[in-house]
Formats: sequence, structure tokens, C-alpha cells
Amino acid sequence: MSTTTTTPAIDTDYSEDAKHADIKVLHEMGYAQELERRMSRFSNFAISFSIICILSGGINSLAQATSGAGGAAIGLGWPLGVLISGVFALAMAQIGSAYPTAGGLYHWSSILGTRFTGWVTAWFNLLGLVTVLGAINVGTYYFFFGAFGGMLGMEDTITTRISFLAVLTGVQALINHFGIGLTAKLTDFSGYLIFATALVLTAACLAFAPSYEIGRLFTFTNYSGEAGANVWPQVSTGWAFLLGLLLPIYTITGYDASAHTSEETRDAARSVPQGMVMSVVWSGVFGYVMLCAFVLMIPNMDDAAKQGWNVFFWAMDARMPGVLKEILYFAIFISQFLCGLATVTSVSRMMFAFARDGGLPASSLLAKVSPSYRTPVAAIWTGSILAVLFVWGTSLVSIGGTSAYSIVVSCTVIFLFFSFAIPIVLGLFAFGTAKWPKMGPWNMGAPLFKLVAVLSAVAMALIFVLGIQPPNDWALYITVGFLVLAGVVWFVFEQRRFQGPPIGEEIAKRQAAIRAAEQAVGEVG
Repeated sequence: MSTTTTTPAIDTDYSEDAKHADIKVLHEMGYAQELERRMSRFSNFAISFSIICILSGGINSLAQATSGAGGAAIGLGWPLGVLISGVFALAMAQIGSAYPTAGGLYHWSSILGTRFTGWVTAWFNLLGLVTVLGAINVGTYYFFFGAFGGMLGMEDTITTRISFLAVLTGVQALINHFGIGLTAKLTDFSGYLIFATALVLTAACLAFAPSYEIGRLFTFTNYSGEAGANVWPQVSTGWAFLLGLLLPIYTITGYDASAHTSEETRDAARSVPQGMVMSVVWSGVFGYVMLCAFVLMIPNMDDAAKQGWNVFFWAMDARMPGVLKEILYFAIFISQFLCGLATVTSVSRMMFAFARDGGLPASSLLAKVSPSYRTPVAAIWTGSILAVLFVWGTSLVSIGGTSAYSIVVSCTVIFLFFSFAIPIVLGLFAFGTAKWPKMGPWNMGAPLFKLVAVLSAVAMALIFVLGIQPPNDWALYITVGFLVLAGVVWFVFEQRRFQGPPIGEEIAKRQAAIRAAEQAVGEVG
């Protein structure tokens, strides 16, 4: 296996030959180098690591474990969930090395399958990314509210929430607007900040733990139902443990950002797969150590379960000194903000890639790249505005007594992982054929790829089953409804209109347009 298994290094040498090689690969796939290649290997790793952000999902969704199967949901459940996400990352990394383009998932599904599989993958991924951007920033709002809301006199109203969200997302979009250079610097910083904050939080939890009761990390206790503040409905201990896997699975996602920024990454065919895989590895390791330390700090697991979604603040208030606690809260908030920043990047690149092949309404606008900043400005702002509108609109509607926002967000993981699974399964059958004749330079070997592809398909089935359990049972109807709607739209409208990415002779015909597009943005490579 010729893959690298160390932390991605910051590459300082990017020769003209290497640049030309990257552009040549892009031209061979029929696309112009409109975006700017400013991202180092470390930057590509950092953008995925920032979106995964163990200080976001790992903290904001912690009750899925502590109010589920208790300590074992962390001690045993976290590594199992990371392994589940990891098989997707490995399989996607192998495909991404062969096809390093923005909006990679859509492109992979189109090349390895058909126009329809590419189109439906794009919609799964795009809808998942827009909703997850909204969910990440809502999580950031609630973290800020829990950490600082009391001292600022904040009240949790829809107006406050949406105003906070609009400002937060607007700043993230503005930073993205001004170029990948600034965004990459901030996500690089985010990578270091997450590492440092996780280490300090871990050390503090261990320092203020009443004892090191290691056994609680492997103790199964059923806290579903009333015992766990109804985070989960009353289920068996086994089901509580399985549902708790959604904590690491939900947290360890977003590594497709490495693929989405392929066209802005140097030596993308090697950097992108390494970025994907290592972001999962390091997030998994640091997240495990941090959450295990947190569980050891908890005064009493029964009392912790009763706190429901407030368990993190409850435990911190009970054990952590005030000044240290506030410093950690501030660092976590900044990390969560940068998580949203990186997600805006991912959303916009997916939207840009799909639009340049005519896959979206107003595609010509959404596919435009600013000559000044070399970013898809319209896609950045459109994705950001849609995320805010999604949260606002769904917060005003309830279905069967449940907020429409909660119902839709429950589909986010399903949609994202479907968009991961489709190209992986297609690749399983396409490798060795004319559609995918050879591996890219990052090469785990065909037997191992086929193994992780099969495991990804099995994992997708598990994620789907877990994702539609109460209280998220509406996710089944939404997912099925989306598939039916997608099928109707495709066969009635898009089958004749949407051509997908260029292939064969179409690539050769595009060369003049490619040169013109590069000249328009000042690309001289």
C-alpha cells in the first residue's frame, strides 16, 4: 500500500512543472484552471479537519452518547463510528486521486456511472451540504448561547437565532469571497487551534476529574427515554448503543471538502486523498482522547444523562474553574466558526462544479469566477443565503409537533453519505474498465479498494437504518420522497437537457473555451 500515513506536511516548493502537471490533469478532464491553486497539502488536510471539527459535533451532539448507552457509547462507540466513516474516506480518497476535480463526488459518479447517477449524487451532496452548513452554524449559536448568553442577557428567540446565524454566515461568506488564500490561512489556523484546544480540554478534564474510573468507558447503561431527558425514545440497550454511533458518524464527516477544493490544491492527485484520510485519522484519535477524558470528568453518569443536550455545560460548570472554562469556551467558539467557514467553501465549490456543467438553475451565474479573487462569488453567497433561509423557514414550521428544522437536519447525514456511497459503489464495478482504467498516484491497490468499497456499502445500509429511527423517523419519508421527486424531474426534464461533465470528443472541443476561461481570470500557467 503506497499511501502516506503521517500528518500532511506543509509543502513550500511548488515548481512550474508541478503546476503545469496539475493543470494538464484538469484540462484532460475538460475543465479550465479558473480557481487559484493556493492550497498546500496541509491546507487541504486542514479544510477537512476544520469541517469535521471535533469541537463542534463532538461537543454539540455529545448527548447522543451520554443519554444513550452511557460511557460505552464513547469508549467503544466512538472508535467504531470513526471506523465506519473511515472506510468511506479511504474509498473516496482512491477515486479522488484518479479524478481530482472540484465537486468531486458529482464528477466521479458521472464518469464511473451515468449522467443520472452524477446528477442525483450532486443533488444529494448539495442539499446535504447546504443543510449541514445551517446545522453547523445553529450548533455554533447554541454553543455561544450556552457559553456566553447568560452574561450577555440573550434570549433564545427565532429573531435572535436567525439574526445571529445571518451575521455569522455572512462573515464566513465574506471571507470566502476574498479568495482561497485568506480562507486557507484561517483553516490552517483552525487545524492548529483544534489540536491545541482539544489537548488543553483533555488535560483540564483529567486534572479536574474526581477519579480515573476507566471502567465507565466500557460500561453499558441504558439511558434512553426519561433517564436521558428523552434525547432518544425508550429503546433497548443495544439500540441505544447503535443510535449513539450517530455521534461519531455525524461528527466525522465533511472530509469531501478535500475533494471539493481539488482544483485549488497543489499536487491534488496526492494531496487530496491524503487530506481526506488523515483528517479522519487525526480527528478520530484526538476526538477519542478528548471525549474519554470528558467522560472521566463527569461527576455522575446518571446525573449527566438527565442533562440531555446540556451535558457539556453542566459538567464544565461542575468541575472546571471559571477563567479556564471561559478561555476554552472562546477557543471552541472560534473553532466552530471556522468549521462553518470551511463548510461555506465546500458548499460553494460543489455548487460551482455542478453549475459549470449546467446542472443548476442560473448555472451561468453560479459558475462564474471572480477575476479579482479567483473564487465563485455567486456560488459562495447563494449557498450561504440558502443555508440561512433553510434554518429560518423550517424553524417556523412544525410537522406532527416536531420542528421541520429538526426533521430536515435528521436527513443531512443520510443525504451526505448517500452522495459518498454512490460513486464508491460505481467505482467498485467500474475499476479496470474503460471508465476507470487505472488508479491515481495515491494507490492502495485494487483488492483493498474493493474491500473498503464493499464495507462502505454495508456501512451505508447501517447509517440509513440508524438515521430513520425515532425521533428521526420522518427522515425515511423525506429520503424516499426526494428519490421519487428526483426520478420524476430527471425523466421528465433533465434527461434531455443535462449533459453532465465532458467526456470523449467533447473534451477536445472545449480546449479553446478552456484557454479563454483561463485568460479571463488571469491564469497564466
